[in-house]
Amino acid sequence: MEIQEKAAENKVCPLEIAVNTISGKWKIPIVWQINEGKKRPSEFLRGIGKVDRRVLNQQLKEMEQDGILTKESFNELPPRVEYSLTDIGKKLVEALWLLNDWGKLLIDKEKV
Repeated sequence: MEIQEKAAENKVCPLEIAVNTISGKWKIPIVWQINEGKKRPSEFLRGIGKVDRRVLNQQLKEMEQDGILTKESFNELPPRVEYSLTDIGKKLVEALWLLNDWGKLLIDKEKV
């Protein structure tokens, strides 16, 4: 019995990991903003309604740690930072487009 319980504890669910990685109120809007070409934190602040700068920075840091974004710092005054999608981040955009299409189906279902 102990062996089965340990195996269940160590089981990894890819969907759970994916959902946990993009959970956070502003992560999906950040990905959409980058996908539209915006790369700097100030652009995210203007493009995403009510996000707080501190929260934005925390979510950007988490997304960088998770491998969704890369951060490039430029050695100039004033300091400049730009974010871009990694290959994994680009795959996330593809998945989000599919989820967007699924959302349209839900909207159409409600209209019927």
